[in-house]
Amino acid sequence: MVHNPRMPEEKPSIETREEVMFFDTDCGAVVHNIAYLRMIETCRTRLAALMGMDLRSMSETQVFPVVVRTEVDYQRPAKLGDWITIRGRLDEISRARFWCAFEMIRESDGATLVTARQALALVAMPAGKPLRLPADWAKRWE
Repeated sequence: MVHNPRMPEEKPSIETREEVMFFDTDCGAVVHNIAYLRMIETCRTRLAALMGMDLRSMSETQVFPVVVRTEVDYQRPAKLGDWITIRGRLDEISRARFWCAFEMIRESDGATLVTARQALALVAMPAGKPLRLPADWAKRWE
C-alpha cells in the first residue's frame, strides 16, 4: 500500500451522486436491489482512494480491499430519473477488517432510501493472502 500524506486526519467520508437510469430499474421503473449495491461500489471506490487505495496504487501494489460482508436495509424505493446522493464513511477499524457505512438519499425530497454497512479486508493478490490493516489507520482514524 502506498503511503499518501494527503490522507485525511479525520475519518474519511465522501459523497457521490447517481441518476437512476433505465438499466437500474424493473418494468415498474423501480430500482433493482442490486443496482443500489453498484452505486455503493462507486462510492466505496472513491472512499478507498481517500484512504490511500486509489485504483492506480492498487494495480501497482496488488493489495485490494475485498468485501467480506454486506448489510443492507432497503427503506424506500428509488425510481427512474431520481437523483441519489450516496454518503460513504469509514465507520470502524479492527486489526484485520474495516467497516464502511453508507446512506442513500433521494435528492428531490431528502428521503433515506437505503442504509448499508460493508466489512472489508485487505488482500494481497494473486496469492489471496489476507493482510493486517496499516497500523497508522487506527492511530489516525479511531
